[in-house]
Amino acid sequence: MKKITVIPSTINPLIKSLHTSLKKRRVCGYARVSTDSDEQFSSYEAQINYYTNYIKSHDDWEFIGVYTDEGITGTSMKNREGFKSMINDSLEGKIDLIVTKSISRFARNTVDTLVTIRKLKEHGVECFFEKENIYTFDSKGELLITIMSSLAQEESRSISENVTWGHRKAFSDGKVHVAYSTFLGFEKGEGGKLKVNEEEAKTVRLIYRMFLDGHTAKNICDHLESRGILSPGKKEKWPPSTIHNILRNEKYKGDALLQKTYTVDFLSHKVKKNYGEVQQYYVENSHEAIIDEREWDMVQLELARRERIGKAYSAKSLFSSKLVCGECGGIYGPKVWHSNDPHRKVVWHCNQKFRRKHPCKTATLSEKDIKDAFIAAYNKYMVNESKTLLDLKLSYETLFTTSEFDEEIDKLSLELETLSNMVRKMIDENSSIEIAQEEYQKKYRKLEMEFEEKKERLIELKDKKTDLELRKSAMQGFIENFEKAPRVITEWNETLWNVFLRRAQVNEDGEIKFEFER
Repeated sequence: MKKITVIPSTINPLIKSLHTSLKKRRVCGYARVSTDSDEQFSSYEAQINYYTNYIKSHDDWEFIGVYTDEGITGTSMKNREGFKSMINDSLEGKIDLIVTKSISRFARNTVDTLVTIRKLKEHGVECFFEKENIYTFDSKGELLITIMSSLAQEESRSISENVTWGHRKAFSDGKVHVAYSTFLGFEKGEGGKLKVNEEEAKTVRLIYRMFLDGHTAKNICDHLESRGILSPGKKEKWPPSTIHNILRNEKYKGDALLQKTYTVDFLSHKVKKNYGEVQQYYVENSHEAIIDEREWDMVQLELARRERIGKAYSAKSLFSSKLVCGECGGIYGPKVWHSNDPHRKVVWHCNQKFRRKHPCKTATLSEKDIKDAFIAAYNKYMVNESKTLLDLKLSYETLFTTSEFDEEIDKLSLELETLSNMVRKMIDENSSIEIAQEEYQKKYRKLEMEFEEKKERLIELKDKKTDLELRKSAMQGFIENFEKAPRVITEWNETLWNVFLRRAQVNEDGEIKFEFER
């Protein structure tokens, strides 16, 4: 007769340890608070103390320690050094059981939670979530964890949406928030408003002045570093990109563009530059300015001018890339003759002169030739200063009107709103009554194309209007500079060269044709 004897299991396949073994389970705690504010710090300390005492109160547990993350969000494992260290130690066989307050403390991302728990399970490491009373080796554990993780993820989504709403509400109210610790020239003032830090504002004004005097961002960086002036991040080294950011930031003229960036989603926390995906707000006169509006506008025009010139622009050139070849249009640059003998001399010629198959025939000039020619041309320019000033003011009044743009912008805005309403109506009808889909798609695509065409035209008009307003402001500043400028000069003045001269064209016979701003 067949006889069957049951041999009870002695090893748990998950934790690979003998049931009869008296070996203690190696247990750690995990504590995390989602903000680094003072209010949460006591909670953070309390969690550490609690899990230390809780684990030590179990005779069959060996206390390994408490892994912690302070002021870190749970929606991503990125930057959670305490969490990552705990997982690594667990996978290396140093931990048998992880105890934590709840699934939301562990992670608020369902995928991360399940992937991590399964990886730990493969290595015989169990987790215990005290609030939910879930052991991950329990047969019901994974189902409950999936449900609880999803709830926690939705909670994170809700919190993120509330925070986003709060930020956008603040933007719509014109409230300006900046990272004061790295924002040069401003500090937090009364009522949370930007307040000018006069000591740092001196550096900002110096940057703007040097830029308008013809210096490149790299030159400005070198000058600031030589004077021991620290960057906005309180570092000795100044990157040129920091100078460009300061020169382009509208907050220095007292305005504020809000919602320059936006968070793509609540899980990745990826931040993108806002190119129109999210509504923006422009607040004029939101705070005290450091830079005069006209000076700021002149800087924007100069930035655009240098971008057009490209790599050819160099502040190493005494003449700031305004001296051009009348034959090929190339920039004039310096060249040293007799560099190693007493007859050393710096001359200027077209940079393309010996790089082309047929060299340019335009003249090679000395520095003195150029300076003397400019002084004579400037004095001649100023002879008819009354007429010149009258012409400038007339140009200002007639050339810089935006009324034509305003009319078309208003018209297009109205048309876009009408098209948008038509599209919404079509979608509603399609969802409520039976419509031939081929005909529907045809009408929808036609409206969509019309909408996109008008939208592109509207963007183009707004850009043109902005450019015109910038040039108008710069012209106003130029007129003020003209009224203050000397009528006659007897020596070289680099500031006058940079402010009044548009360009100087060198011809084959050595004549320099100066084109002044008008």
